[in-house]
Amino acid sequence: MLTFEQTDFYEQNGYLMVEDVITKEQLNKLQEITYDFIESSRHVTKNDDIFDLDEGHSAETPRLTRIKLPHKQNEYFDFILKKSGVTEVLRDLLGENATLLTSKLNTKAPGGGMAVEWHQDWAFYPHTNDSLLAFGLMLEDVNLENGPLQVIPGSHKGPILSHHKNGIFCGAIDPDDPNFQREKIVTLTGEAGNMTVHHARTLHGSAPNESDRPRLILFYEIAKADAWPILGAGSYFHGLGQQKFWNDLQQRMIIGSPSLEPRVENVPVRMPLPPAEDSSSIFTTQKSGGAKSAFN
Repeated sequence: MLTFEQTDFYEQNGYLMVEDVITKEQLNKLQEITYDFIESSRHVTKNDDIFDLDEGHSAETPRLTRIKLPHKQNEYFDFILKKSGVTEVLRDLLGENATLLTSKLNTKAPGGGMAVEWHQDWAFYPHTNDSLLAFGLMLEDVNLENGPLQVIPGSHKGPILSHHKNGIFCGAIDPDDPNFQREKIVTLTGEAGNMTVHHARTLHGSAPNESDRPRLILFYEIAKADAWPILGAGSYFHGLGQQKFWNDLQQRMIIGSPSLEPRVENVPVRMPLPPAEDSSSIFTTQKSGGAKSAFN
């Protein structure tokens, strides 16, 4: 699906925009399912296994930051990952064996929906090598006003910046870090059905949603099968035990089969420990960890 020029751009810059990666019918169904979830959140009064709530959420005005693990909440999200244009992009970038690490549907609410401070995904879940990426499938048009994803091109080839504050992992860099090259920021806007790709080491963030409509982006975070997680990172599967971990790993395979021979490379790692008081999501990690905002 991708051209040589696109794959080369990704390798050099650590991000990519892919247009019209799913069909109009697939997009319509994803939108319908997503708005049904938002509607069903009206009765929810606190964060639970499905929803992370934004400030001001109520039955009258549902405001979410995220739908958790959508591929587990509705099988169509899993279908899109495994049997659509999304899958073809994955093959072009990671090859024939790839594993889902997690999924999330960020439903940044209108009128000030929460920012995601600048960070590198790698800081949250280091692996034995860095063949990891994230897809961001736009379910509605994304423009400058509703909190689009922003990236620093080429930062995936640079250092892993500190995501700690006062000795605690806060899930965000210090915006005053001299290695944060703010002048290089690229903003990724696009139409519904487009998809961003960013490398796990690429610096990225997104501002609050100042528009009058939600910003809906479906994220899949993915690893090449021979990239194995390092114990101590914040993933649910570290506590499963061997047999349950193996069963879960097979369920998380997107394409191909698991690798029992981890590829170990000399990659920079700093463990995300000790954790913030509330590390249940990136939003709570950044808030309870006292992360300094780059968007004030």
